[in-house]
Amino acid sequence: MAGVDALIRDRMQSPVPVIPALADHLISSAGKRLRPLLTIAAARLAGARDDACLKLAGAVEFIHTATLLHDDVVDSSELRRGRVAAHLIWGAPSSVLVGDFLFARAFELMVEAGSMPALEILARASRVIAEGEVLQLTRAHDLDLTQELYLEIIGAKTAELFAAAAEAGAVSADASRERCAALRRFGANLGIAFQLVDDALDYSGASETLGKNPGDDFREGKTTLPLLLAIARTGGAETEFWTRVIGRRDQTDADFLRAIDLMRATGALQSTLDLAADYAESAKAALDDFASTNGWRPALEDLADFAVTRRT
Repeated sequence: MAGVDALIRDRMQSPVPVIPALADHLISSAGKRLRPLLTIAAARLAGARDDACLKLAGAVEFIHTATLLHDDVVDSSELRRGRVAAHLIWGAPSSVLVGDFLFARAFELMVEAGSMPALEILARASRVIAEGEVLQLTRAHDLDLTQELYLEIIGAKTAELFAAAAEAGAVSADASRERCAALRRFGANLGIAFQLVDDALDYSGASETLGKNPGDDFREGKTTLPLLLAIARTGGAETEFWTRVIGRRDQTDADFLRAIDLMRATGALQSTLDLAADYAESAKAALDDFASTNGWRPALEDLADFAVTRRT
């Protein structure tokens, strides 16, 4: 990971001063680096002995960072990783364009890695992520969103990069098709578990640990699973409330607290966390064909457990 960080810092440099300044604002913050870590761990589990996966890991982190910059502009977010969102400092145009720069750097790294299959995996992931973000945007404030479509959205916008990160790592190790597919399943299930916990934390975390303002999803009218479950379980009794605060986004601070109370009373938050735990178990099950004596298997299993027990 030290090697990946060094590579990232080298490749975010540019003779245009705002580019490294803005990129460093986000990259040097308290990010978990889970996705590049997943690429390296998958490569090691699949038998890699060299550092061929490092450039792919760097590409994965650049793709992730680029999407964060774009998302914060779209969502008008105020905080990211405990810092003021970049677009509030440098402006939305600069944030979007630096995000584009990081995407370009990611593709340069993919090409340098010299693996056409890995390039295909990460290029496809970039397209799927964009589709997921647009789909989410078009279904914002939709009180009739189904759980199935919600899972499709987070599968695209979040889990796809986890899946691609793990699969690309396996490919860089020349793993068999079956092992590449198994690690892709691990990443996909891990990504869904991770996003489900994120969605629950938006209603149950604190800003000093989350690194962002709790309630952002609520204020933006995003129909995440805790909200969908609470709407379904309160039935017609709260239709007017949900229509006002989510459908019309006519909200007060007290409305957010009331939404939390309804989610707790209906068990919506716990159900979301329970589903996340199920996906984490599915992720670990995808590793069954890997030898238990390989030290990287328990490391990846620990990563799945971390995804559902974290508070940030």
